[in-house]
Amino acid sequence: MPRPSDTRQRIQSAARELFARQGVHKTSLQEIADRLGITKPALYYHFASREDLVRSIVQPLIEDGERFVREQEAKDHVDPRELLGGFFDFHYRHRDDIMLVLTEMTTIAELGLIETVVTWRTRLSVFLVGPDPTLAQATRAVVALGGLQDCTVQFSDVPEPELRKATVDAACAALGI
Repeated sequence: MPRPSDTRQRIQSAARELFARQGVHKTSLQEIADRLGITKPALYYHFASREDLVRSIVQPLIEDGERFVREQEAKDHVDPRELLGGFFDFHYRHRDDIMLVLTEMTTIAELGLIETVVTWRTRLSVFLVGPDPTLAQATRAVVALGGLQDCTVQFSDVPEPELRKATVDAACAALGI
């Protein structure tokens, strides 16, 4: 008999696959249970709702992102290239879950993740363009951070070291550094 945490992880894994293939709203909890050969009540033992299941999948992304931003804020000096490299690494680690986020914007909006990401970018922009940027500076920061995130999912066939260098270089170019 699998341990509860194993079952929980198996449910999350099956849900990720089904969500990616057919979307969150088109995937029933019964489908997930059937795929795993468990009953729907067994699934409910681990997750109270589909929203709870989705939240459990994106929660590590949220926690890791918040940890990254807080670490930057705790430093005496932040090197913009290092910040961008770390932001790339964060997105690269979570790119499967980011794909889920990008394909399920309505669900993710309901969970408050869009506001969270915008807040992270605003907090990180201070280190890239200062606390009172001009519109031109602020838009360059948005392009740098958003473009960096997009590259981690759009170029999935490029080896990580090559993609990291090209992406960080492009983000620095957008910022004029």
